[in-house]
Amino acid sequence: MIEIKYTGDALWERIERAVEKVKDRLRRVTRALNAADIPYAIIGGNAVQHWVSQVDESVVRNTRDVDIILNESDLDRAIPALASEGFIYRRSAGVTMFLDGPDAKARDAVHVVFAGKKVREEYPEPVPEIDDYDLMQDARTLPFEKLVKMKLTSFRRKDQVHLLDMISIGLLDESWLERLSPELRLRLEELLNDPDG
Repeated sequence: MIEIKYTGDALWERIERAVEKVKDRLRRVTRALNAADIPYAIIGGNAVQHWVSQVDESVVRNTRDVDIILNESDLDRAIPALASEGFIYRRSAGVTMFLDGPDAKARDAVHVVFAGKKVREEYPEPVPEIDDYDLMQDARTLPFEKLVKMKLTSFRRKDQVHLLDMISIGLLDESWLERLSPELRLRLEELLNDPDG
C-alpha cells in the first residue's frame, strides 16, 4: 500500500517541479553542446513532443528523461562541455549517460546513443546519422522521418505509444509504409491495424 504523503498544493508543486526539472535538463544540455559546437540531436519523448505539438498540443505527453544522439568521436569533447552545466559522465552496463549532479539517479540522467551504431544488437537498424536536423528553438532534433524510424526500431511500449499518438493526429498513416524497410513496415502495419491497442 502506498502511503499518501502529499496532497493539495504540495502535490501539484511536486508534479510541476518534476516536469520543469526535465525541461531544465534539456535546456542545459543543448546550451552546452551548442556552445561547444558539438553535433547532436534530441530524441525520445522530448523530440516527440516537438513534432506532436505542431499538430495537436493536447496529445503532448510529459517525459521523464533526456535522450540524445552524439557521434562517438565527439564524446571526449562532450564530457567537459556537459560538465560545465553540472553533468557527470558515467558508463554503466553498456549505457552511456550524464548524471545530473553527484547525487543523481540514472533516471535523472541524459542518456546517450551513438550515431550509426545499434543500441542493441537485435535491433533491425542503427541509430540515424545526425548530419541533418530540425530546430526546436535552439535545440537540434531529428527530422521527423528519422525519429519515426528510431521509434519503430526500438518498438518498446513507450515507443509504440508515441507512434500511436502520431497516428491518432494524422502524422503517420498507410502512406508511410513504402518508406520503410520490411521489418519496420510490419511494425507500423501492426499499429495502423490496431490503433486502440
